[in-house]
Amino acid sequence: MEIEQKQAQVIEHFVKQASTLQGSSLVSLIVQVTSHSSLFAFSEILAVPSVLELQGTDYAVYIDLLRLFAHGTWSDYKSNASLLPPLTPDQITKLKQLTVLSLAEINKVLSYDQLLEQLDLSNVRELEDFLINECMYAGIVKGKLDHLRRSFEVQFAAGRDLRPGQLGNIIQTLDDWLNTTDNVLLTIEEKIKWADKKCALNTIHQKQKAVKDKVDEVKKSLFNRQGGRDFQALDDVLFGETAGLMDYEEDRTRTKRRRSPIY
Repeated sequence: MEIEQKQAQVIEHFVKQASTLQGSSLVSLIVQVTSHSSLFAFSEILAVPSVLELQGTDYAVYIDLLRLFAHGTWSDYKSNASLLPPLTPDQITKLKQLTVLSLAEINKVLSYDQLLEQLDLSNVRELEDFLINECMYAGIVKGKLDHLRRSFEVQFAAGRDLRPGQLGNIIQTLDDWLNTTDNVLLTIEEKIKWADKKCALNTIHQKQKAVKDKVDEVKKSLFNRQGGRDFQALDDVLFGETAGLMDYEEDRTRTKRRRSPIY
């Protein structure tokens, strides 16, 4: 997607910058990163050694802030606001955008009531404006707003950074899906074989029926020609050579028996 291509370039830029900075200079960079309008993934920046070195220093809260933007939501920030740096308006917008992405990972139809609560917005008009202007126009989600049903149907949502341990769950889910797919394919193959066998048997049955119908048709035709003789007689006609020979032999025997003896 276009958003992912653009994001890859931005990430590469910030990773290079972060690799050359230390201390307070990294703090300014983290603020830029978490405010950037085209950046919605932060794990690669979190992995930069100089950024990790902030842990245990006076600037450690900025690593926590970066982790929040990587995995958290607006509700998470409100719950831990006293332990984190204050956010700028751009950071607030960013975190609410990320919150929509997190919600879209769980459900593809998001109710307005849920969104209003999670985004801390006051009315439906404000919510719909946010979804249109800050989410759909930004390219991070696509979907349909249903004003009557008070819901947002998600058709596409950009992915967020994987949480610690989440990769293993995804791999397991994919393995389960592959196993299920294999079983479905085996079942389909068995059904195809059964259908082929059934089709072959049906073809044989149709051929046999066609032959029987043809024989019945010939018998009926001969029956009509013979003026009503029974079907046994018609069988004699169908196999006439043998029947004729038997009659001929019988006639010869009878003729011999009628001759007078010669003295």
